[in-house]
Amino acid sequence: MKRELINNIKENENARISGWAETIRDTKYMIFIVLKDASGKIQVSIDKEKNKDIVNALDGILQNSILEFTGIMKLSEYVKNGGKEFIPESVKILSKAEKLPLDETANIDTRLDYRWIDLRSAKNNLMLKVQSAFVDGMRSFLIKENFTEIHTPKLIATASESGSDVFEVKYFDRKAYLAQSPQFYKQMAIASGLERIFEIAPAFRAENSNTNRHTTEFTSFDLEFAYIDSYEDVMDMEEELLIAGLTNVKNLYGKEIKELFGEDVIIPKRPFPRIKLQDLYQELNKRYNYEIPAYDIGDMNAEAEKLTSQYAKDVYDSEFIFVTDFAKTKRAFYHMRKDDIPQGFDLIWKGTEITTGAQREHRYEELKKQAEEKGLVKDVEFYLQFFKYGCPPHGGFAIGVDRLTMLLLGIPSLKEEMFIFRGPSRLTP
Repeated sequence: MKRELINNIKENENARISGWAETIRDTKYMIFIVLKDASGKIQVSIDKEKNKDIVNALDGILQNSILEFTGIMKLSEYVKNGGKEFIPESVKILSKAEKLPLDETANIDTRLDYRWIDLRSAKNNLMLKVQSAFVDGMRSFLIKENFTEIHTPKLIATASESGSDVFEVKYFDRKAYLAQSPQFYKQMAIASGLERIFEIAPAFRAENSNTNRHTTEFTSFDLEFAYIDSYEDVMDMEEELLIAGLTNVKNLYGKEIKELFGEDVIIPKRPFPRIKLQDLYQELNKRYNYEIPAYDIGDMNAEAEKLTSQYAKDVYDSEFIFVTDFAKTKRAFYHMRKDDIPQGFDLIWKGTEITTGAQREHRYEELKKQAEEKGLVKDVEFYLQFFKYGCPPHGGFAIGVDRLTMLLLGIPSLKEEMFIFRGPSRLTP
């Protein structure tokens, strides 16, 4: 008999089910086990008098053991979990569990030490399903828009964008680095004639940071596309991409997210509000009495991002807002400039920057000049070669998948959101 998922079994039909023993309740005449699999839960009701072989087999079994039952499902008005009750005829012990080393009150570091156990909770299971749905919605949208998925190397010969914040590794007889971003290879793909590309892959940042939204390894959703007229086209594309991802999440899990996380999945309306950085400074000062610190002028900081979201909500009733016209000293050398202003943007959502995007500089001489200005010509010599033999105008952006999920579900930190977290003090499990 083939195993059936709990939510697929039918009344009065023989079935074989297996899963986790979420709870075990032993009474005078009955044993009640709530069995859980990826699809749902069901109460298994064992009559001690009628099922002595099953009772003997279950002797000493603890919660979280993996059990397999054969039997039939009946409906009962007295049973929770949709009124379904499984009456077993036999049992097989697939895996015995010891007493768990943590419970729901454990602190975050203990939970991370035993992450595979921590992830068994309904909230954490849903969290990862939501992330998968978000990514699937965005990927499906791009495939329909004629994008090609690529896979770029993560071991590289030079630092991705600068000489700092990179992990150095021994590569046979020379040094290599873990890629901070696929940026250079995305643009190489454009120069190769692939007009629309994307990648979903790990990225690495050697930042000794312990904030709630930083990690040393994360999953980045990157895209790049050619023949744009301006960075406005890039912002338009991101709007459509996020709406596609959020719509897929809401359709599949909107109700469960509300029940377990208390969050509504809001599908934003286009266009998202857009504001120049200097105008934003004035608005934040006028409305919230906030003045950007001198060392952050030309850029944003965490406090400004929070207030920018408040501004977007107060003025536009929007969860999203694009900020443009950053200082060239605060942007990467490969951002195209117009009147000495980088043609790029940050996208703010729920008080946090989720994207830096731009139209790229595709003209070799201009790009070389801007690299020289940053003192990077030698480091990016291989990258500059991509533009010597013709390259169309293009632009793109990257989104941190983990940060997106964290914000969507209202989770306080990446430590709790990521499948496996990596930070300056954590390299296990």
